[in-house]
Amino acid sequence: MRLLPDSHLLLWSAFKTARVPPAAAALMNDPENEVFFSAASIWEIAIKASRGRDDFRVDVRRLRNGLVGNGYTEIPVNSDHAAVAATLPLLLKDPFDRMLVAQAISEGVTLLTADSTVAIYPGPIRKV
Repeated sequence: MRLLPDSHLLLWSAFKTARVPPAAAALMNDPENEVFFSAASIWEIAIKASRGRDDFRVDVRRLRNGLVGNGYTEIPVNSDHAAVAATLPLLLKDPFDRMLVAQAISEGVTLLTADSTVAIYPGPIRKV
């Protein structure tokens, strides 16, 4: 399975492993699965960290390097993703969550999220 953890799951898996839901940890640690991360997540974390949000207070370069070092593959943001995001219903105002949904649809990966609001979007999304 090809998996795209959302921004919180990435942060938790890197810095607060006890917060990762067991279902997410099992999927992300399964060697049969390929785990990705989005450039949009890194961008979101950087912006929210610079605004002083405690739940996003990390060194984004260290986070990115750790993800790559642990075998995660980066998905850059491209214009196809933006076009798909424009077709999504306005269930969320957060452009980063909408981009992750669009990337999951465009790239044929399953978006992993602990956020029940994100999980109501159509597409390959799995709430953990």
